[in-house]
Amino acid sequence: MTILLVLIPLGLGLLAVAIAAFIWAVRHGQFEDLEGEGERILFDEDRPATLPRAARASSHGSRDGSRYGSAHVKSSESDAQGEGDSS
Repeated sequence: MTILLVLIPLGLGLLAVAIAAFIWAVRHGQFEDLEGEGERILFDEDRPATLPRAARASSHGSRDGSRYGSAHVKSSESDAQGEGDSS
């Protein structure tokens, strides 16, 4: 029965946190555009595919014309050599 002295205040505290989070979300506009994100995925936007920043920087300096540059090739070669040495 004494556990109720812990659980009731704990439950009320969690309820207060939930209400505070809901009020914060309403005040900061989290519920303004409910349909926008759901409809956004339905429409095809023709954006050009872009490389990540690191891959873009290394691809400018590669001589072999590979997409990821020489750093990617070197790391994959060292991984292949390291697989046999693990025994």
